[in-house]
Order: sequence, then structure tokens, then C-alpha cells
Amino acid sequence: QVQPVESGGGLVQTGGSLRLSCVASGGNTFSNSGMGWFRQVPGKEREFVATISWSGGSTAYADSVKGRFSISRDNAKSTVYLHMNSLKPEDTAVYSCARRRWGGIATSEREYDWWGQGTQVTVSS
Repeated sequence: QVQPVESGGGLVQTGGSLRLSCVASGGNTFSNSGMGWFRQVPGKEREFVATISWSGGSTAYADSVKGRFSISRDNAKSTVYLHMNSLKPEDTAVYSCARRRWGGIATSEREYDWWGQGTQVTVSS
């Protein structure tokens, strides 16, 4: 299916780690698509977290997660991952995966064409 499907969210303590997965098969070939992760807290706007190009050769991160989060992809599995380390309570949010028609990276949600439903990540203090 073209619409991404996320998994891997949950409850973790401060300083812990989680790995989110997003499967986005269907439509044009997954390996042609740039992918991104965004997050949203109730009452706030959705914010960019990380993005990766079609080949995995280019990535970009929000300043708030640099050095702690890592995005990767496995085109053979049509899957993109978000590896989250040193989690903080302020990382608590619904994390959504998004897919682009084009192969490059993008930090604006307007650049994405398909969105998943999201997965909840809660970091306890």
C-alpha cells in the first residue's frame, strides 16, 4: 500500500531507546521515494524530525534530535526506520512517517504526499 504504516512506539524511560519502523510498499517503487518522520503533540503544530533520500545517501535532522536520533532505510523491505536514543520527556509525541513522490530529502510537510496514522511515543521522567 502507498500509505505508510508505522510501528514500534511505546512507553520508555528517560535515557532509553526505541526504534520506529515504517512500511510503505505499493504505488511507485519505494526505492524512488524520499521519506520523512514528523511528530506532533496535542495542541501544537506537527514538527519535522528526520528525512532520508531514496538511496539513503542524504539525511537531515531537526536540531532538537541531532546526535540522538538516526534515520535509515531498507529498500528491499520497503521500510524506513527511526532509531531514537537518549530519549527525553520532551520527545513524547505521536510520530508519523511520510512518503514523497520524489527521491530527495525534504523538511517541510508540504513536500510529502502520503502519511501514516502515527505511533505514540511516551517518555517518562
